[in-house]
Amino acid sequence: MDAKTANLQNPVEDAKWSPFHLKLTIYSSGGPFLDGYILSIIAVALTQLTPELHLNAVWSGLIGASALMGIFIGGLLGYVTDRFGRQLMYTIDFVLLIVASILQFFVHSAWELFVLRVILGIAVGADYPIATSLLTEFAPRKHRGMMLGVTVIAWYVGATVAYLVGQWLLAIGPEAWRYMLASSAVPGIALVLLRLGTPESPRWLLQQGRPREALKVLREVYGPGASLKHIAVPEEKRTRTSYWTLFNRTYWKRTVYVAGFFTAAVAPLFAMLTFGPTLLDDYHLMDGSSGYGSALVSALFIVGCVPALWLLNRLGRRATMIGSFAVMTIGMVLLGAFAKGPLWVIALGFLLYALFSGGPNIMEWLAPNELFPTEVRGTAVGVTTCISRLGAVAGTYLLPWALARYGVGPTMLVGALVTFGGFLICLFLAPETRGMTLNAASVGEDAPVETAPSERKLRVGR
Repeated sequence: MDAKTANLQNPVEDAKWSPFHLKLTIYSSGGPFLDGYILSIIAVALTQLTPELHLNAVWSGLIGASALMGIFIGGLLGYVTDRFGRQLMYTIDFVLLIVASILQFFVHSAWELFVLRVILGIAVGADYPIATSLLTEFAPRKHRGMMLGVTVIAWYVGATVAYLVGQWLLAIGPEAWRYMLASSAVPGIALVLLRLGTPESPRWLLQQGRPREALKVLREVYGPGASLKHIAVPEEKRTRTSYWTLFNRTYWKRTVYVAGFFTAAVAPLFAMLTFGPTLLDDYHLMDGSSGYGSALVSALFIVGCVPALWLLNRLGRRATMIGSFAVMTIGMVLLGAFAKGPLWVIALGFLLYALFSGGPNIMEWLAPNELFPTEVRGTAVGVTTCISRLGAVAGTYLLPWALARYGVGPTMLVGALVTFGGFLICLFLAPETRGMTLNAASVGEDAPVETAPSERKLRVGR
């Protein structure tokens, strides 16, 4: 790898796929996996804990949305990872998750469970900007879409596993919900151990004025041909680490675009997945085995992500997003307009929504990491995640109320309107970043080809 890397025009952006990239992709996918697991296991657990803890519709909605509320708070910690680095928080945020997961086993009231699930959400929400920023800053441009896409697939894998585990644990008896909720500690412990020893991002180190450490990491990962000039950003293109940077003249449209389509994608989706068993019962599907039905629906989202990994590089980000939202809207309209059947139309609605959601789902992590520079990349991921989770919280909290008051048909039509909003946002605001280096996508042009000043001072060979 070293000899080939040394001969490439940009040994970092054009690097070959390596075992390091594979491991980093898997480890960074841990947060999304646990997010999908935690948000989905509650759907099965609610069927038992609702009578056990005497939950009314308000508490059912609050507990269903509690982890999303925590993700909103945790996402704000993206600013922390831009200021203090990716590596440290990359591991310790899962320690909080493990503790909160175990404590769920011992709850005896609705408010205790609500608080613990908010804490779980904070841990998961904090991991999003940390892990995806770190992954993006090591990813070659050819593989960046795929690597970020795998983290999205991991979300649905986590959701699918959660439904299967939940359905299996129901056999334990009326206390099975305790084991379901505590089970997220198991993958949490495994991921903490696997993430130990992950290097810090060289882009972040260079931006912090630590060129020696940045160069050391670069050459350990990419070989002796890698140099600071391959990741350096022109001085005039650098920005400061601040929440307000996301709303300045350069980036405000990007912030609106990412937060807007992100919200339109996840608000109906999270509501559907959190109350998947309830929805399937209302459609009179999979009676008695709605957990398995939810696992099947979640698996369809995985299938939808696979062609999207190819389409985002083949057709481009913009075309894939516009087409995906258009078909997803049609799927939601079918679910709303034909809520009472026939069965094949309901199945078609689910299929269209799930199979074509892959593009927007992958872009939820790819877009903010590509469109914002190192100084605010974690902040951008965190803030856009926070904004999207406001919509997701609203959808998840209001879904049981809407189902009870208006029925499944009108409720799904509201979801169709939200999804159509995502189509309009992409139509008018979506940029194209296919094939660009990370510097080009985030600041508008590549770094200069001459040696970066910080490297000249180090007197290192190239």
